[in-house]
Amino acid sequence: MSRKIFDALHDALMCAHPDDKCAQVASLWWDWQAGAVFDRAAAPPHAIDDAGRPNRPELVEPSALRSRRIGSREGHGAMIHAICHIEFTAINLALDAAWRFRDLPDDYLGDWLRVAADEARHFGLLRTHLRTLGYDYGDFPAHAGLWDMARRTAHDALVRMALVPRVLEARGLDATPPIMDKLRAIGDQAALDILDIVLSDEIAHVAVGDRWFRHLCAQRGLAPEATFLLLFNTFDAPRLQPPVNEKARLEAGFSESEIETLANQRRPAA
Repeated sequence: MSRKIFDALHDALMCAHPDDKCAQVASLWWDWQAGAVFDRAAAPPHAIDDAGRPNRPELVEPSALRSRRIGSREGHGAMIHAICHIEFTAINLALDAAWRFRDLPDDYLGDWLRVAADEARHFGLLRTHLRTLGYDYGDFPAHAGLWDMARRTAHDALVRMALVPRVLEARGLDATPPIMDKLRAIGDQAALDILDIVLSDEIAHVAVGDRWFRHLCAQRGLAPEATFLLLFNTFDAPRLQPPVNEKARLEAGFSESEIETLANQRRPAA
């Protein structure tokens, strides 16, 4: 009997237990790679205020997150926890992209299943490492900024591809090397090895978003870079924070001129 793909995606998306969510994602990706027959029949997508997640970590405003010295045990744990939370949220973002936007080729669905599986693997690696430091996922507060953008872009696949992979996930390409420098300074080789994997995979994930953003622009007769800049400003997206990882962004599909334009953007006046 064929598996109902969109029902299975929704079940994984709304699953609150991290281990169960990761297992469901792995099963879906395994079946997809194995050529399983999927039934696309499902109820139409609906608004989701919050995807499945455990009761902890407590979600707070970014300004409420306390700064800690990475040289301290607590600061070290808090940094790994923050990355772990980003990867957990990224599982939900990939699942939602696959479940919500259905008028796209099978390759689109396969791309986002692969991304979800990668994010689940990253989460597992980081959580295991966090436990070696004496903490677990949920032990520190976190913020919900990534999922907030998913809610804001739920109406249009083109807008989602522009503002989640090409803005929020691309910011991770910039942020990861400085984080690795801090971890290198305290001798955390295990975390560096994990982040090497994460950074390589995240370039590919941003490239997936770039691919489908350009695909949708072509469908609608839109110029990709002008459209991206318009959406970037319309949604008051987070501005680039130096240093910009130009090499990684170029590999992910940005042009040099686009990176320069984005680097020169200023937040609109209130």
